[in-house]
Amino acid sequence: MADRSDDLLWNLDRHATGTCWRRVALFAAVSMTAVGGVHLLAMALGPQVPLGLAIALLTVFALSFSWISLSFWAGILGFLLKALQLHPLSLTRHGPGEGEIPQLRGRTAILVPVYNEKPDEVLARLATTWRSLEATGRGRAFSLFVLSDTTVDSIAAEEEKGIETLRQRLGIGDRLNWRRRAANKGRKAGNIADWLDSHGHRFDHMIVFDADSVMSGDTIVRLAALMEASPRTGIIQTHAEPMGRETLFARVLQFSASVYGGMLAMGHAFWQKGEANYFGHNAIIRVSVFSDHCRLPVLSGHAPLGGEILSHDFVEAAFMRRAGWFVWSLPTLGGSYEELPSNVVDYAVRDRRWIQGNLQHARLLGRRGLHWMSRLHLAMGIMGYLASPLWLGSLLLSATIVLEHEIVGPSYFGSAPSLFPNWPQYNTGHVHGLLVLTAALLFLPKLLALVLRLGGSSHVQGGRLAMMASVFLETIFSMLLAPVMMLFHSMFVLEVLMGRAVGWPPQPRGDRGMEWDTALERHLGQIALGAAAVLVLGNWAPAFLPWLLPVVAGLLLAPPLAVYSSRRELGVAARRWRLFLTPEERPGEATLNGGALPSTA
Repeated sequence: MADRSDDLLWNLDRHATGTCWRRVALFAAVSMTAVGGVHLLAMALGPQVPLGLAIALLTVFALSFSWISLSFWAGILGFLLKALQLHPLSLTRHGPGEGEIPQLRGRTAILVPVYNEKPDEVLARLATTWRSLEATGRGRAFSLFVLSDTTVDSIAAEEEKGIETLRQRLGIGDRLNWRRRAANKGRKAGNIADWLDSHGHRFDHMIVFDADSVMSGDTIVRLAALMEASPRTGIIQTHAEPMGRETLFARVLQFSASVYGGMLAMGHAFWQKGEANYFGHNAIIRVSVFSDHCRLPVLSGHAPLGGEILSHDFVEAAFMRRAGWFVWSLPTLGGSYEELPSNVVDYAVRDRRWIQGNLQHARLLGRRGLHWMSRLHLAMGIMGYLASPLWLGSLLLSATIVLEHEIVGPSYFGSAPSLFPNWPQYNTGHVHGLLVLTAALLFLPKLLALVLRLGGSSHVQGGRLAMMASVFLETIFSMLLAPVMMLFHSMFVLEVLMGRAVGWPPQPRGDRGMEWDTALERHLGQIALGAAAVLVLGNWAPAFLPWLLPVVAGLLLAPPLAVYSSRRELGVAARRWRLFLTPEERPGEATLNGGALPSTA
């Protein structure tokens, strides 16, 4: 057992300095990349494009390209860190949270807020986590709380009965608690606030789960040890890997997150350091600080942009940092899992709630006392969904410029008197340069992530050939899905701005297939837009149509993509063919300290 004198090796606070050069380097790289892209586009447009259209397109493009550039450089940083086997905080081979775990002194509560979930599935995940925790020998430092906001009496009765059964099966006694609130006030944040008021004084830390969370006992214990050794730290967020679903859609996304997600998380941890973000679950939090400083305000006005804040996590991280406490992301810990929606529509519906919640954050950007990095996180959360209407705007403006040129023809003389005509300029070199740069930003991180896996752990994901085939097919799938999600997000943003609010119903779980009538109904507008693009551009600007082929193909193929990707049998077949495998489901890998991952299929 490590001595408390080794706390320095676990103290995250000592890594809080030295952030300036990291952020300057990143933002310089992002800025230069964005400026280069805007310059290439401006040169490609030439003087023949009407000034108003050119300015509008360049503005929208600059915002979108900057967003893509940030993800690109985070991916490059993550690749370098992984390739060199460096910890993103210490930049050495070893970082905080590694090695022998110190003895725990404090008490930690694991909170599982539930709202009309299937009790057997929630308790199966919880049992898996607890058995893994008990295997570490440190289980006495932890207690479990299932915090029910369930509104359906029959489900609540199943919860209560299941808790009693689980107590007996695990031998956990009164360290497994269940309570049901009479009113779902404040949603998840209100549920946790109610626990803080009634039980928070008894615990030093809390680890917040979602209903679909599973964590390794080793990771949980390390989080608690890190928190105890870091007296200025308020939140430590791990990187959660999606797992557990079997539809083809979910398997593709689980594979994508497994291959690329950790690399991106490493890159972001490098520059964010003690001003990282919180994603609402699978994180450890200092109870007293959270209770004192992270209560959510109720925004003035009515929903969707007023009232209760739907997306609580970014705001809580901002308030934690405002109070002087660090927020860390440690993607190197591993052992943290969640589930994904199993089809395109459920995935989009979940984003609809997040869009409303994140757009509310615009009202908090100017709040006094926030750290500038917290404001940046709030802005990035907003931009994550505004990127879709910006991309749509870029496509529409580009098409308008092309159609205006084809229908009206070139303007040889502008509004100012001139003896010499403005001959049309076709800067194909700049066009090709912009295409190469864009392709590099989008696909190079994927290629580098593949290189890492081929040089290391590809054997746990089907072998090298299966890994390369999976990356290729995932890339095609993502290209087809991207325009579909772009239109969904653009429509949702427009609905929020028009004042249409949504609630926060329970998230559909399980391997839900989609029927053809549902797919056609949900994607009818996207098919119509894709068909209109083919007809208009095919008639007036056929040379421009091939450039939009990936977008148009995704829209026209949206229904079959949604239907077939929702099929569980296709997901199971892909696993049989060793496609889209994740390390957690390979034989001998699907364990948490000896406890099998739960199957809720």
